[in-house]
Amino acid sequence: MENVNDIPKIDYGKCTGCMACAMTCPGLAIFLVRSAGELGYITLPYEFLPTPNIGQLVTALDREGAVLGKGKVTQVLSPKRNDGTALVTIEVPERWLLEARAIRVGE
Repeated sequence: MENVNDIPKIDYGKCTGCMACAMTCPGLAIFLVRSAGELGYITLPYEFLPTPNIGQLVTALDREGAVLGKGKVTQVLSPKRNDGTALVTIEVPERWLLEARAIRVGE
């Protein structure tokens, strides 16, 4: 992106899946999705404390904050730099891949 207000564009031919783009995106606009049959995995930026733990159940939310249901944390990546963002991967039903965009921890 040339400007922080530009829409992110991914060059899938160069993407290695390292997730550095999601961790450093200033607008928290990048998330990753992966389908695995009936389950799906969504990696989301997460800027709150405490950071959830692997295996913890969290509430998956849609874009409007409506509850979809429970998801399980499968991966947590801490930022590599002080100004980066943690990434949390959750396992959800595959049908939520294009709906879930946030999580709520601690319910």
